[in-house]
Amino acid sequence: MDRMLVVVFDNESKAYEGSRTLQQLDGDGSIAVYAATVIAKNPDGTTAVKQGADSGPLGTLAGTAVGSLVGLLGGPVGVAVGAAGGSLIGAIADLDNVRVGSDFLADVAETLAPGKVAVVAEVDEEWTTPVDARMEALGGIVLRRSLWEVEDTQDERDIASIKADIAQLKTEHAEAKADRKAKLQARIDTLNAKLQKKLDNAKAKLEAIRREADAKVEALKAKASQSKQDIKAKQEQRMATVKKHYNELLDRQERRAS
Repeated sequence: MDRMLVVVFDNESKAYEGSRTLQQLDGDGSIAVYAATVIAKNPDGTTAVKQGADSGPLGTLAGTAVGSLVGLLGGPVGVAVGAAGGSLIGAIADLDNVRVGSDFLADVAETLAPGKVAVVAEVDEEWTTPVDARMEALGGIVLRRSLWEVEDTQDERDIASIKADIAQLKTEHAEAKADRKAKLQARIDTLNAKLQKKLDNAKAKLEAIRREADAKVEALKAKASQSKQDIKAKQEQRMATVKKHYNELLDRQERRAS
């Protein structure tokens, strides 16, 4: 289960210990850590990255769900959530990248009060107990949310709608008089440009999913090759599950992008 994990501590020392604990759990095969960082909430409501700006198999945090969450918590939306009970003013795209609900973002913003420090990570875990037991022993408050699938429902509706409009205009164009054909063709050209942009965005998202899948599989493969037999079996099973999950997801995205 691919999840966003946020563990809030009272100070940096405990947060760093929590970060090391996550890596230990990753090492024994209890979980897989794909991206992680330690952040602190400043008195003015912004956040500062303390550790892990280039951590995990996904590389830098830029473009990851973890990076997007850190950005939301540190920017004006983080302040808006804390003040307006979940308002996501102008940040729908960022929320889509985080792939968690606005209620989870609001819970994190409320728990990560000024002066607090948190470990933020994207993890794969079968059971919550290993992480919860270790983090609670360190005094951490654990918040987690399963990451939703990368869905293009709105894009799909937009693409279908644009295609329908183009088909209708082409029908009219074929039967229109000469003085109307130019205007109809201009509208068709405009819609074709919009349609192409939507299709390009779908293909870009497909490539991003493929890169993420490859990075996760390669990371699990490397861990399996360096692990003892019992841990190796866990990593190989997790790798097989990740491959299956992403292959199904890629198949759906390819159909949408075509």
